[in-house]
Amino acid sequence: MSLFISDAWAQGASPFGSSPLFTFLPLVLIFVVFYYLLIRPQAKRAKEHRKMVAALSKGDEVVATGGLAGQVTEVGENFVKVEIADNVQVRIQKQAVSTVLPKGTLKRL
Repeated sequence: MSLFISDAWAQGASPFGSSPLFTFLPLVLIFVVFYYLLIRPQAKRAKEHRKMVAALSKGDEVVATGGLAGQVTEVGENFVKVEIADNVQVRIQKQAVSTVLPKGTLKRL
């Protein structure tokens, strides 16, 4: 009856045996790759952002995540007041500050 289809036979034993080390090695390697390519750089960026936010001071020129650019006029515990135009101030969360610009940048915009 098996004229066109050959019989399927079980493969021989693996050259590595059934060691748990070789079973989990691919999972460990994938985790290591994810750690160095995704987790570690993101943690480093977050640490740098926390450091930048903690160092905010009056007179700094900043850009918020929404794109607002202005000069810090007051720094509170959780919020900063940013002057975005003459006599126009907005209060934003410190964490919403994405970049601190070099001094004098706003005058050139």
